[in-house]
Amino acid sequence: MLNQKRIRDYGIKIGAMEPGNLNSITDIEGVRVGHVTICDGDAQTGVTAILPHQGNMFQQKLLAATHVINGFGKSMGLMQIDEMGVIETPIVLSNTLSIGVVSDALIQYMLDQNDDIGVATGTVNPLVFECNDSYLNDIRTAHVTKEHVFEALNLTKQEFAEGAVGAGRGMSCYKLKGGIGTASRRFKIDDRDSLLGALVMTNMGQKRDFTIDGKNIGEAISLVDGEDQKPDTGSIIIVLATDVALSERQLKRVAKRAAVGLSRTGSFVGSGSGEVVLAFTTKNSVSHYKNEKIETLTRTHEDDLDILFRAAAESVEEAILNSMITAESTTGVEGNTRKSLQEYMQLLTS
Repeated sequence: MLNQKRIRDYGIKIGAMEPGNLNSITDIEGVRVGHVTICDGDAQTGVTAILPHQGNMFQQKLLAATHVINGFGKSMGLMQIDEMGVIETPIVLSNTLSIGVVSDALIQYMLDQNDDIGVATGTVNPLVFECNDSYLNDIRTAHVTKEHVFEALNLTKQEFAEGAVGAGRGMSCYKLKGGIGTASRRFKIDDRDSLLGALVMTNMGQKRDFTIDGKNIGEAISLVDGEDQKPDTGSIIIVLATDVALSERQLKRVAKRAAVGLSRTGSFVGSGSGEVVLAFTTKNSVSHYKNEKIETLTRTHEDDLDILFRAAAESVEEAILNSMITAESTTGVEGNTRKSLQEYMQLLTS
């Protein structure tokens, strides 16, 4: 997207399934993504916002589920999703110590759209996800403001940049430059055209483990640059979206398969890392206001879920690689540098 060279442009095709038109989470109708990037010396951070649909998220909630692969993280809003099975706000990503200001901004964004929140009806559950970008970003300084969050929400669109942008600006992946990446898969269920897309914020992994399409390129990179001996204390945020009719229980099953795509790139999920998955469907929505005594939702038969499991695994694997190959080399706080994967692609053929 946006004329960036992605992993497929290097002749690397991940998996057996075909991607959507943009090979992006925004292939799912209504899903949009926006960034604000902060890039100024020691400040290497930002905000990424995801709109799950184009209506009022509080009034028309979407069925959703979460899966925590490893829980060393500070994401907000997961508990209510696990209890109620719906999301009711946009999804906003940033760095670990900015979750407070991001949550405040997202709550204000929802209050501005809904006069009855906290007055005639309940409060709201903001969805905020984070990774620790302190290797490149001066995380102790409050670079992210409410205005950045509002701007990211207002800039959401179908085509968006990947790599060292938005919340991914200061992230590291396999001790190279990480960031924001996306991919999607198209498939049929009972002759119905369907889609599943992934968006990731990558900030995890040991260099020696890094794998592209089954080839351990990390060992070759380590021979060139040396291995970073620090333990893997990074994280990854994975957001899955689909237009298939699923229940929240089925969405959790799909979310669990994100770990397959993650592991195929070389991650073993370290003790100090936070791997969090959120999955939602645009096909099943729930009104905040009670209109009917009995609500009717549709769902796909369990026998048809395998194709979604594969789509989730393939999309996550490719999105991780896209997050790295589109990211430029970056220098941040204390002169710390993460090199771009672009500098090592010749090792795949050597």
